[in-house]
This record gives sequence, C-alpha cells and structure tokens, in this order.
Amino acid sequence: MEKLYHDVFEISTKLGDNMNNIKLSKFVSYILRHNPASINIELDSRGYANVDALIEGIRKKGYDINKEILESIVQNDEKQRYAFNEDKSKIKANYGHSIDVKLDLKTANPPEILYHGTSKDFVANILKEGIKKQNRQFVHLSTDEETALKVGKRHGAPVVLKIRAQDMVKDGIKLYKTDSNIWLTDYVHPKYIYY
Repeated sequence: MEKLYHDVFEISTKLGDNMNNIKLSKFVSYILRHNPASINIELDSRGYANVDALIEGIRKKGYDINKEILESIVQNDEKQRYAFNEDKSKIKANYGHSIDVKLDLKTANPPEILYHGTSKDFVANILKEGIKKQNRQFVHLSTDEETALKVGKRHGAPVVLKIRAQDMVKDGIKLYKTDSNIWLTDYVHPKYIYY
C-alpha cells in the first residue's frame, strides 16, 4: 500500500510540475512575444531578453522559476517557440511576435501545400479577403494538417485551409521557414487558398 501511495504521489507531482510548466511556458511566451514590459524588462532589437532579468521578473510575479526550469521549458516545447543564444545568457521567442523585433529570417522553398488552421466562423471572410497577419508580424502556416488543426481549435470549431505555397513563390511572394518548421509570410491572397 505504501508503494502505491508513493507511486501515485510521484505521478501527481510530475503532473503538477507539468501543469505548472505549461502555465509558466505560456507566461514566458506572452512576455517574449507580446509584452516584456509586464515584468519590467526590455528586448533587444532581435527580440532577445536577458535570462537573469527574465527569471527575476517572473519570480516577482509569483512564479517558481530558475535557469534549470527555463531550460526545461525551452527544450520540451513541442512548437520550439524559444531559443537561447550560444551561452544561454539571452532568450528569445522564435516567432509569433505582436511587437516589433527583427527576426533573422531567410526565404526558403516551401512544400507545394502548406496549411492554416482557423475557425469555421472566419472561413467565408478569409476566402473573400485572404489571410491577414492581424496583430502579428506574419501569417503563420504549418507543414501538416495536424498542427493546423490544433491552431484552429484555439479559435473555435476548427477548419484547416490548404495554401498553394509553391504557387505563391512562383508569383514572387516570399515565404520564410522558422527553425521550428513554421512558415511565415506577410499575407495570403484568396487565390492561393482552398479546403
């Protein structure tokens, strides 16, 4: 019985740690993508924050965090949202910013089709007006339907739109590939969209 209690305690502790890390990861994302001033830090022109200042600012908001926890969040993030500099003294969000930062993006040759997840409530408007970046620096496109579906679920009843990415490139439109395999562009015209 004691072993069972110990195993249950270990599992619940790991689940609790995992849930705390998910909340913490979302907060780090919010800070690095949208609002560094929320913890009184600044990002450099390329979007990097000083790791020590980030940790101190997050602690002041009541979160339990240290360098090891931050490294674990970066390493275990499925979407590879974050990157450290070489000596891990700075950290940045790789994409998804609503604030102005200079991302080191290079154009790349995409697959024939990319995907965009959205809500069915937005489909009619998108098919008429295209996909706009809204409050972000870029439109985000996925290489697989599963990822796009997850994104669509955040906005309501999900719909996955197919994007003729190679046709966009042939027409001179730039697409950028992130290290996390997300594709970015300024705008997707309706003529490249179907589902």
